[in-house]
Amino acid sequence: VQLQAFGGGLVQAGGSLRLSCAASRSTGKYYGMGWFRQAPGKEREFVASINWSGGSRFYSDSVKGRFTISRNNDKDMVYLQMNSLKPEDTATYYCAAKSGTSASTRASSYGYWGQGTLVTVSS
Repeated sequence: VQLQAFGGGLVQAGGSLRLSCAASRSTGKYYGMGWFRQAPGKEREFVASINWSGGSRFYSDSVKGRFTISRNNDKDMVYLQMNSLKPEDTATYYCAAKSGTSASTRASSYGYWGQGTLVTVSS
């Protein structure tokens, strides 16, 4: 599967952005999806994940209550709605896919990665 993330940009603290991830997948294949981020000089960290059906979602403590992950399997799209953004949310955001229907919080579970989209939150 190939992934393309987009929707990043510059936003003021307290603002919102919606990231999108377009996936091209093989017919009959099912994927759990996740969003990760990496700030300059820091390790890549988990942000959110969702299983194939959308019925199971996980969030990091740092974004819980502010970010929402969703997906539209008919369009092969995954979204990350980011509200109440903070300067510490500044990072390159990556979408990732894992084979199988379950979601995971571990980067090592994901075999497919997009190119990343930069989110910058100004104070």
